[in-house]
Amino acid sequence: MGFNFAKPSATLSPYVKQYWGLENCLNPGEEHVQRIVPNGLIDLTFYLGDKPRLINHRQESLENTVLSGHCNSPYDLVVTGNIRLFAVSFKPLGASMFFNLPMSELFGCIVPARFLLKESIDRLETRLSETVDFTDKVWLIEEFLLMQLSQKENCFGQKRLKNSIEMITRNKGIVDVDALASSSCWSRKQYERNFQEIVGTSPKQFMRTIRFQHTLHYKAQHRHTKLTELAYECGFADQSHMINEFHDLSGVTPKQFFAECEPFSDYFSE
Repeated sequence: MGFNFAKPSATLSPYVKQYWGLENCLNPGEEHVQRIVPNGLIDLTFYLGDKPRLINHRQESLENTVLSGHCNSPYDLVVTGNIRLFAVSFKPLGASMFFNLPMSELFGCIVPARFLLKESIDRLETRLSETVDFTDKVWLIEEFLLMQLSQKENCFGQKRLKNSIEMITRNKGIVDVDALASSSCWSRKQYERNFQEIVGTSPKQFMRTIRFQHTLHYKAQHRHTKLTELAYECGFADQSHMINEFHDLSGVTPKQFFAECEPFSDYFSE
């Protein structure tokens, strides 16, 4: 499959991690199953050709343009036919700057973007579908996001959570929630409510995901690390704890995961 990646402009870089696109290179009749695991990011995806099928997800089908929220379990995409897609991966605080709803409503969901921004999404979808060059697609999505950003008025909660996200990332998902609440000048209850509304998941679930993503990132950098050492280096209580977390978040044990998949972290990749 042919992937393309691009970084956002300076204005959008606080909110957008990257843009990426895929032009399907499968031969006729071939099928590819892609396991989707929690990664700490929210994606806006435009399916410009055939759409993949969903397996092990509470939704049965995908629309042309969807916003994928945080999740706490894996699911599969079955790719066949002529898959053409373009996607935006938002940073943890990013998506809330462009869509006027609590991000917690996206948890575990893949929401049709037309429910949120019908006319503008329909126009953008058409323009992207008619555009061949990936760089031109990036220009179109940047134009759209900058327009959405210009209409955003209040980002006070975003600013208060910025330090929290940096602390969680820096500490690879191992931080005390009370300390995070205190650093944001909120009570724990206020902090958890605002975190869910702006980030889209609870602080504890987000930190589980970030620790899992760091484990993938560490394994990619240290290929020969044994599982016992990996558990220790990535902050799990023991190997059994890591196995349970992997089973919850990826559907398989670490041994199975690394045997079947290349270790790669969407969250920690540059």
